[in-house]
Amino acid sequence: MVAPDAAGPGWGFLFPGQGAQYPGMALDLLESPRVQALFELCSACMGRDMEALIRDGSAETLRQSDIAQPAITLANLAAAAFLEEAGIAPRACAGFSLGEYAALVCAGVLSAGDCFRLVTARGRAMQDAADRIAQSSGGRRPGMAAVMGLPAGQVEALIAQWTAEGLEGLYGANYNAPKQVAVSGTAEALDAAQRRFKEAGARRVVPLQVAGPFHSPLMAAAAAAFAPELEKTAFQDPALPCYSNVSGAMLGSGAEAKALALRQLCEPVRWIGEEAALAARGGLEAVLEVGPGKVLLGLWRDTGSAIPCYPAGAKEDIQKLLGNPGGPGASGLLAGVLGGKAP
Repeated sequence: MVAPDAAGPGWGFLFPGQGAQYPGMALDLLESPRVQALFELCSACMGRDMEALIRDGSAETLRQSDIAQPAITLANLAAAAFLEEAGIAPRACAGFSLGEYAALVCAGVLSAGDCFRLVTARGRAMQDAADRIAQSSGGRRPGMAAVMGLPAGQVEALIAQWTAEGLEGLYGANYNAPKQVAVSGTAEALDAAQRRFKEAGARRVVPLQVAGPFHSPLMAAAAAAFAPELEKTAFQDPALPCYSNVSGAMLGSGAEAKALALRQLCEPVRWIGEEAALAARGGLEAVLEVGPGKVLLGLWRDTGSAIPCYPAGAKEDIQKLLGNPGGPGASGLLAGVLGGKAP
């Protein structure tokens, strides 16, 4: 999925992560032969009919990490393939949490087959780790919550203070926006944190639709289980700019991408830094949220960047981007952003 003339101006692709899933996602893109091939490949890697799973699976089923991770990655790559068939190819890419794997495919670091195999193993390892934590907590499941209205530094300071006072199992996980930080923790820690963050001035504390305490030390067992699968996979050097959750910076090599992919399980997502690095590279007329949902669209707008961001995860979104409900064409938003020129 690497674009030609990757150094030229054009589009940045942003791929969403776990929590963006919904029943029926990406099925509207199946008219594309490339999307059909991706569904077949993912089904073979996972050992399940992905079209039937996404069509018939409940929201609760799709929330499980061992199912959500290959399904969301499939939806992300399906949207990217559909876009590229319409003439919209990336010049740079980044992915939020799980979404980083789709970005690695688009940058030529991973093959689609290796990507589906890895996210299937990753999702299974993360689900198993979360299940074990729940079993040790009387069945209460660990998870994540978004803290709205407090700056990242204050959230970090509060977690450090509460940990020193004896609160165990709470960690900063996703640095999403200047005043939005997702925290990971045990059920007990999240219960306590919700009350304490509100007392400290948080506008809202919102539980996230994920199945575990991701990007925290609580995922250490998942990282250990995933490491052998990761180690045997070939990572190529990026063929276009691709950014890391762990560092917030552009990846320099395939070896770096592999090392950071393991660290990503237990370390925070530095999305604010990634967005800044992507915007600063120059040459991008717009960025697109390539996959289910519109969470990254909101986070991008929170940066105040002059570069616009558009949803591009569903057929309707892509048709609006092209400005032609009947098929591809350089008009509408596409023409407006690119001055009437096809990308």
